Amino acid sequence: MATIATNNGLVPLGAGRSNLMLAVANPGSLGTIDAYIQAINKLPLLTAQQEADLAARYRASGDLEAAGQLVLSHLRLVVAIARGYLGYGLAHADLIQEGNVGLMKAVKRFDPERGVRLVSFAMHWIKAEIHEYILKNWRLVKVATTKAQRKLFFNLRSHKNGAHTFTPDEVEALAKELNVKREEVIEMETRLTGGDIALEGQIEDGEEEFAPIAYLKDEHNEPTQVLEARQRDRLQSDGIGAALAKLDARSRRIIEARWLAEDDTASVTLHELADEFGVSAERIRQIEVAAMKKMKTALAAYH
Repeated sequence: MATIATNNGLVPLGAGRSNLMLAVANPGSLGTIDAYIQAINKLPLLTAQQEADLAARYRASGDLEAAGQLVLSHLRLVVAIARGYLGYGLAHADLIQEGNVGLMKAVKRFDPERGVRLVSFAMHWIKAEIHEYILKNWRLVKVATTKAQRKLFFNLRSHKNGAHTFTPDEVEALAKELNVKREEVIEMETRLTGGDIALEGQIEDGEEEFAPIAYLKDEHNEPTQVLEARQRDRLQSDGIGAALAKLDARSRRIIEARWLAEDDTASVTLHELADEFGVSAERIRQIEVAAMKKMKTALAAYH
């Protein structure tokens, strides 16, 4: 009975219907990636007739033994495809494992009556799974979400040599070749070369004041700031009005003239108020001090 290596050891592909999706090749189960590659290279290739017979058996009766032989005979194809994506900084074993998931999906959907060999049909599914894995793990922040962006991402990676930025002529040529706008090429190149930046800096290195959190935070919507603003509004409206109501007419006139003038430059002096009420400037100052104390007591209820 055919078997395949998984995290749980060797699993017989014909042991049950669910094993077809569970028996995804795990290169690490054989010790090293080299041992895995040597093992799968020893597996026999199928002729076109053998492949068609096995696929027909699986489609007709769900024969997992037949599906397992189709998978095993094409594992070396996954290794070859995964090798082309080593430049993304991800482990070869992980790329192979994801490609094997795509191979399993391809076997499940393969129809031999269409006259196409499994090797050609499976390439799309293998690459699709590897692409998805790369996009999820290459960066913390996704660089491509739509189908068009994913296509552009992998095409730009294959055209980019080193860390240099595309020249305007190169951008124009790539946009024409890939049938996209120049702006889309420039945007994707920016995403490719940008890199991830931590929102918060490393405190021990003294970098926290230069991290994005230092200049991207919105002070206006910070909870304590909002509460303080509401408290100030309440003091200015209800609090001051209630405090002024507790003063006599003369004290209120002095406070309003000295402290509540709409234009700060238009506040009245002690001598001007002294002339208005026919008393000395010192008396006006005493009335002002007494009124301020009275208002402070009244405003304490609003804190």
